[in-house]
Amino acid sequence: MTPPPGWYADPTAPHQERWWDGTAWTDHRRTPQTPAAPGAAASASSEQGFGPPVPAVTPVSEGFGPAVTPVAGGFGPPAGPGPSASGGGGGGGRYRAVVLVVVAAVLVAAVVTGAVLLRGSDGSGTRPDAAPPAGTSAPVTTPDTATATPSATASTDPSVAVDELNGITLPLPEGWVLPEYVAEPDVVMTTDGTYDCPGGGICRHGLVISRTVTDTDETSPRALAEADIADAADDAYDKDLIGRSPFGGIESHQAVAAGQVAVSGRAGYYVRWRVTTAEGPGGYVQSLVFPSTVGTEAPVLVRYVFDAGEDGPPLADMDRITKGIRPIGDADTGGGVGSGLGQTP
Repeated sequence: MTPPPGWYADPTAPHQERWWDGTAWTDHRRTPQTPAAPGAAASASSEQGFGPPVPAVTPVSEGFGPAVTPVAGGFGPPAGPGPSASGGGGGGGRYRAVVLVVVAAVLVAAVVTGAVLLRGSDGSGTRPDAAPPAGTSAPVTTPDTATATPSATASTDPSVAVDELNGITLPLPEGWVLPEYVAEPDVVMTTDGTYDCPGGGICRHGLVISRTVTDTDETSPRALAEADIADAADDAYDKDLIGRSPFGGIESHQAVAAGQVAVSGRAGYYVRWRVTTAEGPGGYVQSLVFPSTVGTEAPVLVRYVFDAGEDGPPLADMDRITKGIRPIGDADTGGGVGSGLGQTP
């Protein structure tokens, strides 16, 4: 049962009155008006029937909540016209029911507003909006969030990155972190921090990418590494994912190292290039391929992208990461064919 349409104390501004249309609050507000003489009020009420309650003369606030008008015999709107208490009839019963509903609505609004004021203060000097009338719902807003899902899975060991798809962990050397807000797919770690690329965009001084080799029947680690190194150089230093040239393009490259290497107890092969770019110091790329230790033992490709120059990570980190690759759950698996690095072609 809801109050009938009329002017009531505004739950968001108790010093004003607000029009209730019978189902919801409207935007119409007014300052409480001084009531007319009792005779005139009775005449107007008798002509209009059961209209909005007569506004209070002087709102009185007890604690928190909208003002409540004191009247003889309790709280609530002033008594309207109708049969007296001694000779009441059907009309009087209906009027008293309306009055009781209005009183209940005012008291509920007072309790809700007081609770919001007590519980919603955040110390900033502002007051949260009052709760809407019964039967309505307040809009719910959620803050925009910008998150990125790293390719590497967080580990209980903060010193490693986990590639669950290929069943390996990779050590995080000093200055390296798990990826955040990285556009390139399958990145498992990056150097900490970013910088403005010479040709535009945001760059990082180092990336390590781990993925399963697909779309080929070739299984030889050497053949796969030699076939991938050119793509690794182009992806890192020629054009980015949206066609820009962050370093002005590649001017030349030089093969600086290649050879067999034991990775996670399996015989793998790597190829390393030094890349010269039109802008910036250029960098180093390396393609490493070895058989997976899980599933069908499909080849795993690990790419390394290191900027050259004093701001780039040390090349020794390529060797540290490679030697530290382990099967998930194996703390110390190593050895195998060609365990050394740095062999020249």
